[in-house]
Amino acid sequence: MCMYLHQITIASHRRGSPCKQRVKEMDLATAIEETTVALNLFLNNRFSEARAIFEPWSHASVYHALGHGTISYLQAVMTFDPADIQEAIKWIKNSIEVANRFRKKTSVITSMSKMMWKTNYNTYTDEEVHAELCYAESLLERAILSFIQDDNLINFIKGGLKIRNGYHSYKSCVQMFENRTWPSARSKQQFESGVKFGSGTFNLCISMLPKRILKLLEFVGFSGNRIKGLTDLERASKLPCLRSPMCSMVIISYHSIGTYVFGTADGDIEFARQILEPCLRNYPKGVIFLFLAARIEEISGNMDEAIEKFQECIASQQEWRQFHHLCYWELMWCHAYKLDWPMAAQYAHKLCEESRWSKAIYHHQQASFLAMHLPRTEACIQNINDIYAKVPDLKQRIAGKSIPMEKFAVSKAKKQLVHGTEHSLVGLELIYIWNGFSILAKKKELLEPVLLLTEATLQELKKTKGEASRSSGCYWDDYSLAMLLKGITLRYLSRPSQAELCFQEVISNERDLHYDHYVVPYATLELGLLYLQYNRLQEAKTFLTQCRHHNKKYMLENRLHFKMHAALDNLKTKMAQSSEIPAQDSLNLEGEDEAGPGPEDGLESNLTTEVSQDSLDKDQDSPAGDGPVDGPVDGPIDGPESTEDGIVRTNGAEDQDLSSGPSSSSASQNALS
Repeated sequence: MCMYLHQITIASHRRGSPCKQRVKEMDLATAIEETTVALNLFLNNRFSEARAIFEPWSHASVYHALGHGTISYLQAVMTFDPADIQEAIKWIKNSIEVANRFRKKTSVITSMSKMMWKTNYNTYTDEEVHAELCYAESLLERAILSFIQDDNLINFIKGGLKIRNGYHSYKSCVQMFENRTWPSARSKQQFESGVKFGSGTFNLCISMLPKRILKLLEFVGFSGNRIKGLTDLERASKLPCLRSPMCSMVIISYHSIGTYVFGTADGDIEFARQILEPCLRNYPKGVIFLFLAARIEEISGNMDEAIEKFQECIASQQEWRQFHHLCYWELMWCHAYKLDWPMAAQYAHKLCEESRWSKAIYHHQQASFLAMHLPRTEACIQNINDIYAKVPDLKQRIAGKSIPMEKFAVSKAKKQLVHGTEHSLVGLELIYIWNGFSILAKKKELLEPVLLLTEATLQELKKTKGEASRSSGCYWDDYSLAMLLKGITLRYLSRPSQAELCFQEVISNERDLHYDHYVVPYATLELGLLYLQYNRLQEAKTFLTQCRHHNKKYMLENRLHFKMHAALDNLKTKMAQSSEIPAQDSLNLEGEDEAGPGPEDGLESNLTTEVSQDSLDKDQDSPAGDGPVDGPVDGPIDGPESTEDGIVRTNGAEDQDLSSGPSSSSASQNALS
């Protein structure tokens, strides 16, 4: 019967006889059914047909209005085109207005009575509770568009207030679901899927934020629970309801994208595959689920399969061309992971030409990938410099502030223009800061060429370690970056003692850095992650906490805090399960509420740090002027043993398992004392 109604509905729209001509009002059940039909069309790449179903009732039905606004919203966030943003704002405002008309009307007396008595949600009709749900969703979409609409502070504040209002609307919807007697089981199920979709997504997103942001959000009434968020979304994804595909989409995106961009790449890939399987059966050519399938292959290290699926995703539809840009972005990284620098640069160039998202980032990536390709002719070097020179003028501002990754791109472009890109590993650096090493780690054959490249670069740098190189101002920056990348590669190749020595050397070079000061806190983070991986929990806690309180400003600080927050969550779980650390210690991972000095002053007083002998042998008159090294270890750092070529070795011996305790080398003994 439902399929029959769906066919009649679609046929009526195709004949040009909108539902307005057949009935005067759209009842809730029919609105949900038609919206489901439109969503299925949308997920099968039939975008115009989906919009045609929404348009006739966009001013009279809460679900049609929400659907029309959501499609426009997705197009706007894909393109960043001002015209698309204005169009989306128009339809989302309409959705908020329509939802407001159908929401429960409350008087001043009713509002005051809520402070003393519980609200009787049985007095709400099904239309009124669903209108509240659609209102909450529309507010969130409008809030996000406020952030990208203009670069002034007023829009930023408006966006924050709308998010807060939407969050409280969802909390009200949870109360409605739990405390209302539902006359229709089907209406209740649809409402439940919407509530769990909204509250689950909120919990998931907020739980990924760094601790300092979480504290602020909790102060103004927000809270986030990752486990509850995932549980709610999984429950809703299994319901035969309108929002079930959207819930599946969020779950898969969290495990395949969110944990890699904002966390420590600990997403459950197999669970994501399980959720994706029925979606691909229902929408075999749907561009969104094809993209997610390709992304899962990519993070599994299957680059050739991922490239094939992304290309299939591009070929599956031509109407929504903005979605091609997401595929170009991932194809760029897939080729970069294979060290196929010309193809990576080619896709970066496509993004420069077609995408409006961040041309500064795209140009920086294109130039950096071209700089990795050898041999380089004079014409090639000039082309690279020309591209780098465009980056500063392409920087934009959102919500009144610069995008951190654009600031990084501008800073690096200026450095490369002055000092050149020889021996600077700018392509591998981009892979690292975009969390690509956790993807390379899935396949040994992807990591081994990276190790060879970093070692060869370190040897070349050692040959140029003369006074002329030091006076250029970036020898130690390039050397420390190469050493950091080598250490990360060794960590993923399960050679922990060698990786440990690399990270220690980067930390010991802090005073000699002129540009890339971020490598020191990132090396500290990687050392903490190394100890966490091998269950050296006390050392992991020390290093992870220290990188949080690094006492200098540096680029990409917020990205480090996201990764550190995820690592501390993992550490908390391990410490709670381990007998190595007292239970009460596991509750104070960031030095909070402990006896004695707080983390800002007490930690530094307990962690005596000295410059390694290797660092003292460096140029004492370095113009960096950064003061004493703020190393994160108990006791002095003895520099890692190096051969004459400057490359960290372990004398050919088998690499030590860190879980067995400190290594026998004097460097490790001092670092872990």
